[in-house]
Amino acid sequence: MKFASLRDGRLLLVSRDQTRAVHAAPVANSLLDALQRWDAVALPLTELYESLNAGTAAGVLPFDPAACGAPLPRSPQWLDGSAFLNHGRLMEEAFNSPPIPLFDSVPVMYQGASDDFLGPHDDVPLPSEADGIDFEGEFGVVTGPVPMGTSPEAALACVRLVVQINDWSLRALGPHEMKTGFGFLQAKPSTAFAPVAVTPDELGSAWRDGRVQMRLQVQWNGERFGEPHGGEMNFHFGQLVAHAARTRRLTAGCIVGSGTVSNVARAAGSACIAERRVIEKIDQGEIRTGFMKFGDRVRMQALFEDGRPGPFGVIDQRVVPA
Repeated sequence: MKFASLRDGRLLLVSRDQTRAVHAAPVANSLLDALQRWDAVALPLTELYESLNAGTAAGVLPFDPAACGAPLPRSPQWLDGSAFLNHGRLMEEAFNSPPIPLFDSVPVMYQGASDDFLGPHDDVPLPSEADGIDFEGEFGVVTGPVPMGTSPEAALACVRLVVQINDWSLRALGPHEMKTGFGFLQAKPSTAFAPVAVTPDELGSAWRDGRVQMRLQVQWNGERFGEPHGGEMNFHFGQLVAHAARTRRLTAGCIVGSGTVSNVARAAGSACIAERRVIEKIDQGEIRTGFMKFGDRVRMQALFEDGRPGPFGVIDQRVVPA
């Protein structure tokens, strides 16, 4: 199934070709409502989805991604990992910083704000260009209930939906917050999402080994920035969800992110400015790329391996002064 949410939170089912939609009420009023009652509503939602695709559903309307907010406008919890180890290793090499302990065997994860997610075409209001404005292209999953101490294999079975993410960052604020030992706060403004959240079966073979086997095409001000592949995750989503649930249970609607999609091959480009900057420092001896300015735009779209557009839709956002 494919889901989207209008700006007021009302839930839509979206057709496979993403041209049509139908309201999910009265089966479920919002996506969080559906996730919290998944066992009860999955079958009637599936029936409504199939009737939408067959052309027999009542009340069908054109699907307009610009009218959508994030699929989950708010979430009980937003947890972001760093599952692409190449990204972290580049940072260590560029700045000659000590390696993160157990980086290869224990996922790195922070808890972000989950009360104010941005929609796919929302402007991004930020206080200052001096804060080092950066985009971060990611994939993520939305869980059902996850018991404390669950195994990675069982955690993977708790995945209900897959999403595409732009995890905005303010790079000038991050180093101080990391040194405090308390992690990110001001350095992580509201996160944005592509309009459509999908059940894993909608990805077909592109959902494999607990990873999104797709390229994430990123453009900055209309120019190519990168197309890194999601299959290079060192930790799969089951491992990330299990890590998050090691000492606590997760409630339905928890979102777990992959961290910045990053590939070893330089030709893949990058999904964030910070990574391009450290590659410039390593390969050319100096940083040449600045961070974003007010008025800049970033566009992100997942692509199947044959080049077809992915099922999540497009993130296309502009940075503006708060």
